[in-house]
Amino acid sequence: MELTHFNQSGKAHMVDVTIKQDTHRQAIAEGRIVMKPDTLELIKQGEMGKGDVLGVAQIAGIMGAKKTGDLIPMCHPLLLSSVNLELTICEDKSCVDIRATVKTTGKTGVEMEALTAVSVAALTIYDMCKAVDKAMVIEYISLVAKSGGKSGNYKREEVGP
Repeated sequence: MELTHFNQSGKAHMVDVTIKQDTHRQAIAEGRIVMKPDTLELIKQGEMGKGDVLGVAQIAGIMGAKKTGDLIPMCHPLLLSSVNLELTICEDKSCVDIRATVKTTGKTGVEMEALTAVSVAALTIYDMCKAVDKAMVIEYISLVAKSGGKSGNYKREEVGP
């Protein structure tokens, strides 16, 4: 397996996808942000001073997916057909689990867009709650599955922590 983001001289470059065929592509990524139980309770009750934490994080994650090509140097800007974020409060682990599903029909995959969506949603939660809990930890951001394209399907063996 060769790294595709380097040319024959070893210099970084954007992969040329000109001759690749458009295919339906989907990627699913997950992550979590762990916090103090009191912080999670404030989120649940809608009492965080900056507003609806999960609602804002969901929108931020969608925006992050759409801006991935601007943030990650070798990513192609993509026309996304769907970005879905699920944010689930998990009281027994005192965390918010984040799952992003991103879809497109195109020449390149959407793994980076799904991972960016999860990352930006988690960072938004951190930003909105840091006044009461600076010890929050963002963890387990990873690709769960992807489909489409020349490399075919991928599904991670172990899901979650």
